[in-house]
Amino acid sequence: MGVNVFIDGQAGTTGLRILDRFANRNDITLLQIDPEKRKDAAERKRLINSSDYTFLCLPDAAAREAVSLIENPDVRVIDASTAHRINPDWAYGFPELSAAHREKIRTSKRVAVPGCYASGFNALVYPMVQHGIIGADYPVQCFAVSGYSGGGNKMIAEIQSPDCPEESKSPRFYGLANNHKHLPEMQKISGLANKPMFTPIVDDFFNGMVVCVSVQSAIAGHAVTPEAVHAMYAEHYQGQNFVKVMPLLTSEEMTPFKLSSNDLRDTNLMQIFVFGSADQVLLCARLDNLGKGASGAAVQCLNIMMGIDETTGLL
Repeated sequence: MGVNVFIDGQAGTTGLRILDRFANRNDITLLQIDPEKRKDAAERKRLINSSDYTFLCLPDAAAREAVSLIENPDVRVIDASTAHRINPDWAYGFPELSAAHREKIRTSKRVAVPGCYASGFNALVYPMVQHGIIGADYPVQCFAVSGYSGGGNKMIAEIQSPDCPEESKSPRFYGLANNHKHLPEMQKISGLANKPMFTPIVDDFFNGMVVCVSVQSAIAGHAVTPEAVHAMYAEHYQGQNFVKVMPLLTSEEMTPFKLSSNDLRDTNLMQIFVFGSADQVLLCARLDNLGKGASGAAVQCLNIMMGIDETTGLL
């Protein structure tokens, strides 16, 4: 026996991954919904209000509906949708950003799990703004590549189909109107005054991602060096269990280095890399879009809310 947990939307990619991470835990009692009733509002309402913690792995509209069904004031919600990520009444579920973020997660009854791209972006840009390396008005440009699982069940079925067209197996740019759904949280959480220019790419591998941001001294208006930025990240993320700043390479080591996108698949880890030269710095965050970018982050938030070791079920 343990705390009662309900996953609303457990048949989706994120819900299934959360279930996997609970497989060997005896401190959690899962409240299961009859598959035939998974869209039955009355049954969902009963289970949500019977839970101590409810995960929402739903489209935005359904997530908002689920919150409206809550009558039990003790229910704590962890929402993996986009619906509440920029709502100031909700904690933003990235505890490594600051002690204040971690404390709000610990004490809140409403936590919004970050988007996968936004996790990498904010891990890079939030400290840069907070430490004054770039100003809030810096015109940030970001590009990123993700495995196709980030597109959900529909894209997974498309790519894995024997009839998948060849062009779907190549890297594909999308969100070309600069209107990706993660942009509002990327701007707000990082502290930027303006919306960043964001170019996402989906590729023919299942899970994993790299998010990249470039910073130039000529635009920042002062010297920005890999050494200074790396030292800042090392201090900012010191002691964190899941966010690790990787060693700074020499220019000779950087030249042949290849940064792959799926090394951290099936983990809740994130790695921060600093590349470049004296006046042009490239920042990269590598993570699993289904791990630290979704289910892993959700379970990490649950652990913090429960007051237990945040690594429980994640290492």
